[in-house]
Amino acid sequence: MFTVLEVADAGYEPLIKYDLQFFAEDANGAEKSEEPTAKKLDDARKEGQVAKSQEIATAFSLLAFFLILRLGYGFIGENFKAEFERVYNNIPYVARLYDGNLPYNYISSTVNNALLTILFICAPFFLIGFMIAFVCDFVQVGFKPTSKPLQPKLSKLNPISGMKKIFSTRKLFELAKSILKLAIMAIVIISYFNGRTESIFLLYDIPLKQAIGLMGNFIIDLGIRIAAAYMIIAFADLIYQRRKFKKDMMMTKQEVKDEFKNTEGNPEIKSAQKRRMMQASRRRMMQELPKADVVITNPTHYAVAIRYDAQESEAPIVVAKGADYLAQKIKEVARENDVEIVENKPLARMLFANVEVGEMVPPELYKAVAEVLAYVYHLKGKV
Repeated sequence: MFTVLEVADAGYEPLIKYDLQFFAEDANGAEKSEEPTAKKLDDARKEGQVAKSQEIATAFSLLAFFLILRLGYGFIGENFKAEFERVYNNIPYVARLYDGNLPYNYISSTVNNALLTILFICAPFFLIGFMIAFVCDFVQVGFKPTSKPLQPKLSKLNPISGMKKIFSTRKLFELAKSILKLAIMAIVIISYFNGRTESIFLLYDIPLKQAIGLMGNFIIDLGIRIAAAYMIIAFADLIYQRRKFKKDMMMTKQEVKDEFKNTEGNPEIKSAQKRRMMQASRRRMMQELPKADVVITNPTHYAVAIRYDAQESEAPIVVAKGADYLAQKIKEVARENDVEIVENKPLARMLFANVEVGEMVPPELYKAVAEVLAYVYHLKGKV
């Protein structure tokens, strides 16, 4: 039998080389099991990352286009026909002018007028398409525009990252979705023309105007059916995008902790800052303690130092207070500075629980505090 060290020393190599990192956890070091925080969702939204489907706007725009075409194709056709006839009838007139020299200004004016007319005819389609796309996006993600997705990034020029995106799961899903679109469109087209073969052959025997009208009906009816079928793909894509976005936004426990530290502050640092503030407050309190008139005690658990100056305040002020160890420290400093210490258990508890350092004694305790001060003043011969 060989030990592991003997086999290694003998120069044997394993038949299969493996990497122990294969058995390690993922790159983040933990599973993304936590729901995304509001901050992460807000940061993602600022970067343009939202759970929405572009197919929703496309499907509704396509359906609206064919519905409007169904309602107003007569008006649209007549206007296009009238504009075509106007331009076409002006061609001989333009050709005869100026001994064969084409009048540039006249031609430019004619073309501009034709383009403006076409734009006027198509304006409803553009306007309604924009409104539908805006409403669809607003319903999905609300209104919070951001320009960050438009900002140039050098990382987008990285060819390695580009190759990874080409063969990513997202691209494969988009490819499958495109194939599904083509398949559904093919099924809709085949099923639509399946019972209309005779109508198609009529196109050879009827006048041109009627043939154009018949073809227009075919195209509009087929477009409405395709748009309705496209809705199924759009809503399925919306469900997928929301689930994928939620999965991508999931966080590890460490990420949640790090975010909390960044937003709320490191608990250890906050605790240290709190300790420093308390120490500074205690130092100021001890500095004011020699100016106190009396220290009222429990006698062992609480100590409250009181100062009264009629020119400084309307009522006595608590200049220091503490419990247990700090109470003993207050009494020690009071003895060193010849400040009277008076035992009054109920009053000490009331002052400690209801009055903060630097605050005046409440009116409810005026009488009890006044009696203590009168006693102290009598001892020191001030009254």
